[in-house]
Amino acid sequence: MTTLEQDHKVIARRALEEVCARGDFAKAEQFYSPSFRDHVNELEFHGLEGVRKSVGLYRSVFPDLEIEVVDQVIDGDEVASRWVARGSNRGRRATLEGITISRIEDGKIVEDWTVSDNVGMLRRLGLWRTLRLLAAQARDRLSSGSREA
Repeated sequence: MTTLEQDHKVIARRALEEVCARGDFAKAEQFYSPSFRDHVNELEFHGLEGVRKSVGLYRSVFPDLEIEVVDQVIDGDEVASRWVARGSNRGRRATLEGITISRIEDGKIVEDWTVSDNVGMLRRLGLWRTLRLLAAQARDRLSSGSREA
């Protein structure tokens, strides 16, 4: 493995473990391009503000979010990271497994594609917690939409 490939793996790992898991947005500029595009399941986020929104979505479910990168594979300018997220919601622990493919240019992530087992996570959290989370997110979206109008 070349030094550049190793650097790309480190960037992808640290972005997931430090920015996404810990919510350390001061480091976002270090790892993500200003023109960053984030594809998370059916959602899409843009730029450094998109990083904040995407991470906020996960941290709203798991305030004590931890992400462990368990495996990585590199192909050219893309790094595939298999990860496990762990956290608790109202006292119930749950895990979320996923894969993020990060495309890196000039030492920064310019695009991520993430797929995760959200249905499995919601099943582990239980019906009532899931309904509360969905209601809270709908309320937040409605209130932020009315502020923008």
